[in-house]
Amino acid sequence: MKQRLLLSTILSATLAIPAVAANVPEGTALAENQAYNYWMLDAIKSLDPQIVSSVEDSDAVRSLVEGLYNEDGDGNLVPGVALSHDISEDLTTYTFHLRPEAKWSNGDPVTAGDFVYAWRRLADPATASEYAWYMELMQVVNGAEITAGEKKPEELGVTAIDDHTLEVKILAPLPYFPKMLTHTSVFPVNQKVVEQFGADWTKPGNFVGNGAYTLKDHIVGEKIVMEKSDSYWDAAHTVMSPVTGLTINDENAALTRYEAGELDRTTVPAGQYPRLKEEFPDEATSTPYSCSYTYIFNLAEGKGNEALKDVRVREALSYALDRDIVVNNILQGGQKPAYSWTHWAMNGFTMPDIDYSHWTQAERDEKAKALLAEAGFGPENPLKITLNYNTSEAHQKIAVAVQQMWKQKLGVEMTPQNFEWKVHTDKMNAGDFEMARYAWCADYNEASTFLDLWASYSGNNDAKYSNAEYDALLKDAKTAADPGPDYTKAEEILAKDMAIIPIYHYAKVDMIKPDLKGLPQNNVQQTWYAKDLYRVAQ
Repeated sequence: MKQRLLLSTILSATLAIPAVAANVPEGTALAENQAYNYWMLDAIKSLDPQIVSSVEDSDAVRSLVEGLYNEDGDGNLVPGVALSHDISEDLTTYTFHLRPEAKWSNGDPVTAGDFVYAWRRLADPATASEYAWYMELMQVVNGAEITAGEKKPEELGVTAIDDHTLEVKILAPLPYFPKMLTHTSVFPVNQKVVEQFGADWTKPGNFVGNGAYTLKDHIVGEKIVMEKSDSYWDAAHTVMSPVTGLTINDENAALTRYEAGELDRTTVPAGQYPRLKEEFPDEATSTPYSCSYTYIFNLAEGKGNEALKDVRVREALSYALDRDIVVNNILQGGQKPAYSWTHWAMNGFTMPDIDYSHWTQAERDEKAKALLAEAGFGPENPLKITLNYNTSEAHQKIAVAVQQMWKQKLGVEMTPQNFEWKVHTDKMNAGDFEMARYAWCADYNEASTFLDLWASYSGNNDAKYSNAEYDALLKDAKTAADPGPDYTKAEEILAKDMAIIPIYHYAKVDMIKPDLKGLPQNNVQQTWYAKDLYRVAQ
């Protein structure tokens, strides 16, 4: 016996009216030019849904491939390939009903089997996905065992009942499970195309997707160009085309190109928001963005800097880092100083009361000096460390400021090391760093998306932090009626161990052309879909 959840009812109700992509208000005059050019800080590493691990990658993949559900401008779930779902009485079996008109860009129908293949592929150790652990986070039956190599991918709890009915079994009720389905790692892929071309299937000419756009061109580190797909089920309501992402590592150069009309959206360089907001009040925007900025330590045994394995050293470095200077003097875009990891705007999250967040900076500095001396470092034996960061003016400014803070207050000799994004992330994955700049953006609007990152079993835990009590709390939270207390306690443990140095919580600080409409302004995840955008006549 099954019960249909409210979500399913809402989704079905949504489809009672045309499920348009770009929601263009009646009477709106559209511009003749519907091209969209947007800025990317870093090069796209992959367009393979099961390999994707960065914001730039995900933004492009959401246009090229469509999952079961999408998000609207407020962050609510709306139909993608799935029209609705049912859930069993014990809340552990989901049955998704797929739209029969969904097609791949080569004309093949999108089937439940495509999702089964993709999910098995994600969990399969042979794929070597950084997001293989997502199957375990979703609590899909046998997900953890498959990623550990203990069971075969065919034993994953996902089944194609028929071409348009997908069944997923999870281990225990997980209220936010449907939210997790908007993540690119669980998007479908076309099996015969992947098997035909191997790793080259994502190249222009080979790529086959089921999204609103097709891949026209991709020059790594330079640009990606996508064009409207005629095979997309809602192609009639897709307005923007072509959509071009340009990789520009220099934020000031990107702003110059925005002002020249070459970009329709770009980031605001650190410290320039107040000026730009005054000069361009209709273009400069700052909204909460569910990402957190941190410095991580390499805690792996036999790797990194042994001095950083001492919690007193980590505490000293964290205390002496003046977050108010970073937020108020360097960034100036609405960001908030962070003393805990999870972004403050996450749905239902209660921020922990971290003791040192209440101290004055002078008190933190004095405590830092005492801790570092206690750990055996001082003028005659200065602590020497390196910090890796990826190319960005803001990252560089913060690194240089922190270098000065630590030198002046603690005598620490920190050497910043700049790397292009791919090299930076490859070094983190390989454990080839002492400290590294890192940031995490929510995969779904629930605190576990942040906290699960530092679980010992996380595929993205490059710090190699491990705490059995922390792991137990997160696992308990998966089945708790109210996981909030577990999340708060986990944050307290993370702070006590000083596993990372939280620095600030993001705001999305952008310049956006005033004729560009359809970007999400009320979704804390800032998840955008090119198919929702349109340009009005001026």
